[in-house]
Amino acid sequence: MFENYDLIVAGAGHAGCEAAAAAANLGSKVLLITMNLNTIAQMSCNPAMGGIAKGQIVREIDAISGYSGIVSDKSLIQFRMLNKSKGPAMWSPRTQNDRMLFSLTWREMLENTPNVDFYQDMVQSIIIKNGQAVGVKTNLGHEIKAKSVIITSGTFLNGIIHIGEKQFGGGRVAEKAATGITEQLVANGFESSRLKTGTPPRVDARSLDYSKMEIQAGDEEIVGFSYLNIEKINPEDQLPCHITFTNELTHEILKTGFDKSPMYTGRIEGVGPRYCPSIEDKINRFADRDRHQIFVEPEGI
Repeated sequence: MFENYDLIVAGAGHAGCEAAAAAANLGSKVLLITMNLNTIAQMSCNPAMGGIAKGQIVREIDAISGYSGIVSDKSLIQFRMLNKSKGPAMWSPRTQNDRMLFSLTWREMLENTPNVDFYQDMVQSIIIKNGQAVGVKTNLGHEIKAKSVIITSGTFLNGIIHIGEKQFGGGRVAEKAATGITEQLVANGFESSRLKTGTPPRVDARSLDYSKMEIQAGDEEIVGFSYLNIEKINPEDQLPCHITFTNELTHEILKTGFDKSPMYTGRIEGVGPRYCPSIEDKINRFADRDRHQIFVEPEGI
């Protein structure tokens, strides 16, 4: 059923898609395995690309023929060059993207890349012989051979989701976690630990009063990420982002739920990013401040 591949990539998030495209464009025969072909390159958190430091990485990927910059430019709904008040080395491109168009564009580019095959299944373990990865075994029991294997599993390896007092397994909401690989890697001498990421709430735009918010418009010139001449939307067609603030009443309301917060009750054991605190964390750590900034950003057209 399956041919022998040069490379198997397990996981079709941004990293897995870039790995598959890079190897295929260098002439390797690639199999990209994902648990759901409908969520290839899905933007799990905020549908945005780039920003400070991250924008430079996307441009570096583009410079070595990666796809992220191209996909971002094709699916952007707003572009801003951050840090323009500083020197050029600090300028940081950022796009707000249409979540569904971003994923669809990535899939179309991969489907039009020769040497890439797709398979929907869960990689349960790596086939190891003489200390080398020579393929994978899937949840359906298929053994697929390859010269090398790349694992780009993101948040799915034994993933746990916390929503208030609820806790359940999952890689993303409504998607199951991937099991098997973690235990095998640990058995082969790797160390396993857990990272924490906070996902912002989705809010119905019809419930918001935008007249009370500060508009954050896109740039008049859309520079974009890619060094190629990618067709983009017109500057006047960009969608605005908005900025608003919490107040003391907001803080008092949120404090009533701290005893149910999985972070404060100790149910979350992972280490989180240093500069991405939750609103609860901001209220707790910076108790002297009577308001905190909130970004309100569209998910798509």
